[in-house]
Formats: sequence, structure tokens, C-alpha cells
Amino acid sequence: MTWLDDLAVRLGFPQLADARLAELAAAAALGAAALGIGWLVKRRLGTRLADWLHGHEFGAPGPLTARAAAMVGWLSAMLVVAIVIAAWPWDPYALLLLDVVLAISVAVLVRNILVGVGLGDGLALAGAFVALVVMLSRAVGGLETLQERLDSVGFSIGARHFSMLSAINIVLTVVILFTLVRLASRVVRRVIKGSDRFDPTQRLLIEKISTVVIIVAAFFVGIDMLGIDLTAFAVFTGAMGLAIGFGLQKTVGNLIAGIILLMDRSIKPGDVIVVGDSFGWVNKIGVRAVSVITREGKEHLIPNENLMTQEVENWSYSSRAVRVKIAIGVAYDTDLRLAQKLMIEAAKESKRVLEEPAPVCWITGFGDSSVDHELRFWITDPEGGVGNIKGGVFLSIWDKFQAAGIEIPFPQRDVHVRDLPEAATRPVTVAKPKAQAATAPRKAPSSPRRREGSEPQ
Repeated sequence: MTWLDDLAVRLGFPQLADARLAELAAAAALGAAALGIGWLVKRRLGTRLADWLHGHEFGAPGPLTARAAAMVGWLSAMLVVAIVIAAWPWDPYALLLLDVVLAISVAVLVRNILVGVGLGDGLALAGAFVALVVMLSRAVGGLETLQERLDSVGFSIGARHFSMLSAINIVLTVVILFTLVRLASRVVRRVIKGSDRFDPTQRLLIEKISTVVIIVAAFFVGIDMLGIDLTAFAVFTGAMGLAIGFGLQKTVGNLIAGIILLMDRSIKPGDVIVVGDSFGWVNKIGVRAVSVITREGKEHLIPNENLMTQEVENWSYSSRAVRVKIAIGVAYDTDLRLAQKLMIEAAKESKRVLEEPAPVCWITGFGDSSVDHELRFWITDPEGGVGNIKGGVFLSIWDKFQAAGIEIPFPQRDVHVRDLPEAATRPVTVAKPKAQAATAPRKAPSSPRRREGSEPQ
């Protein structure tokens, strides 16, 4: 007996020599056919379903709509394999092959669903792996055997036993409840937005209250499913309430504000926001503060409570498109239509300026020395900066105006003297300064020196 035969016997399969190759080939062909049917359904029906969901979805299309075609395709493959398994008493090896195809279909379907409802790729891959293990366990003895082996790997603290099985149960419970919460919130949001009996404020209020109720209900359902003692939980919440009352108000307030920001998604990583004097894009939303990186490379840590209580300007909340305005003045003797054409051409030459909506230029007023214009254009990458694109467009406008001979006026004043008073027309005489002898000190007269050997005359 080879090691493969020994492994097959340990897993509950007959020896490889006893396998029925005809059924194994038929199972392989049917498994491939199921995958092919799923691919056709994805191409034919799945794309139509995605288009239909995109047309009936409120706001921007979400990830669930983008993965609708793939979910329909893998669901079809899973159903076809399940029908094939139930239709015939297959040989163990043929059944194992079909179980593998079924497990792969279920795992990929679970991954698409979890990514579609907003979970990250990490949790989605973990959920797909758990689904794959659960589906393959039926081929090697069922879930009971798998649960016994997972429960045997662990440790005990007092009367509580922790094992791999309990950890998997916690992860599965959290993932399933989170998925159900996201789906329920999406359905409630769709129903509320489709109703005409509420104004926008009432819709938003009902939506927020429904979300909180769904989360609270899911929380208590999860506690009941995991078998957590509510008495211990009541003691824990009482102690936590005392801690909050004695000095953790700001900390807990920032924590709750961060959770609300993550749930509400009004501010997301990558958004370009303005809070007070801070302008930049959101790097991450932490437990205590939101990290905002400015154009200078500085990282501002703004407490979560400030984003909940202060006015926040989000440039990329519903759309990343931002309109930029530039004020330009030209001289009164300028061909205004030519100047507007050159300014629009300068904006279009920038790679960051959108072609649709197209740049426009309007006259905004007649100033003291110029005809004032405003050039408006749109960009979709505000995190790349606004001042740099303004500077580039200004420089291009300058070059075009210089080539066309268009003058950009600047404020100046000319003084015209009409009449002068008679006193101002008289010639001005300058008084000569007094002689220095009058002011200079007098020197004593010097006496002549006598020569030796001579007499005075």
C-alpha cells in the first residue's frame, strides 16, 4: 500500500485502485460544464442584472452592483453542481471532485458578497476560506468531525474553554451580522429614499435612527449567539459608565465620533477636506483623531469630535469634481472675445482640467482700469493642489496675451495741474549765506619776528 492509499484510507476513501475512472471522468466533465454554465450566465444574465441595478440605484453605483454579474454566475454554477451531486450516488472520488467544485463556487460567491457589502479584501478572503473549509468538510466526514478536531485545539480558563472552534464561531458571527446589517441598512435606505411622504430632513433622520436600531439589534443577537453572559456584561457596562463619568468623556466622545464617521462615511480616507485652517486629504480615521496630510507634507491630527461639531468642507463627498475660479482683467481697448478665447485655450492646455464640463470665461464687471473676467474650469484631483494649477494657467494666459498684444492693466494715477496761484508763479530767490568772517572767530595779529643781529627800523 502506497502513502496515497494510506492517506485515502485515513480520510475514509477506498484505495485508489478501487476508484471508478468512468464516474470520475463524468464528474470532471459535469463540473467543468457547471463552471461553463456559470460563465455564460454571468455574461448573459449577470451583465443585464448589473445594468438594471445601476439604473435603479440611488446615488453612485456601489461595489455590490459592480459584483452582481459575478455573484449570479457563481451562484448558477453552485446550483448546477448541487443538482448533479443530488441526482446520482457517485463514487467517493467522483463525489470528492464535485465537492471541490461546489466548495470553490461557494467560496468565490461568499467573497464577492462580502466585498460587495463593503467589507475589505482581508475579511472577504477570510470568509471565503471559512466557507471553503466548511464545504470541503462534508467530503471527509462532515462538520461534526471537523468541529471535534477544532474544539480539541485550545485552552481553558476557569470554567471557560477557548478553542479554534470558538474563535471561528466569533469570526463567523461578526462577519454574518455585519453583512446582514449592511444589507438591511441598504434596503431601508432604498425604501426611505423611494418614498415621497418625507422631506430630505425626515429621510435623513429616519435613516440614521433605523441604522442605530439595526446595529443595536445585531449586537444583542450576536451576544445571544455567542452565549455571552449578560450579567457580566451589565457589570462591565456599569464600570465603563463610571470611568466615562470620571474623566474619559473626551476620549469616549472621540471614540464614538470616530465610529460614527466610519459608519456614516461622510468623511472617508482619500477625501479632500477643509477644517478651520487645515486643508488636505484624509489619510486615515483613527480611534481618537483623523489624520489630514496638507500640501506642505504636514500631518494634522484633528480630534474626531471637531469633525462632528465644526463645519467641515468636503471637496470629494459626493463627487471629486471641483470648480476652480481665476480672476483676470484686461484693458478697455482689448478685443474681449479674443481675450476670452485665449483664456479658455490656456485652461484647456492643462492636463488636469476636465474637457467636460468645458472651461468658461465670463465678464464679471467693469473696473476702474480694466474689464474684469472670471475663468472657471473643473478638476477631479483636488488633492494634487489648486494653487499649482492656477499658476500654470496664469502663466499660459500671460504667454498668449503677450503674443496677441493684449495688455493686462495695473492701477496708476495721472495728475493734471490746471491753474496755479500767483504766488506760485513768482520766481523764487534764494538768500545768500552771510560771510564767514562775521561768524568766524578773529585771529590775533602776528608780530614780526626779529632777526638776530639786526636792529629795529
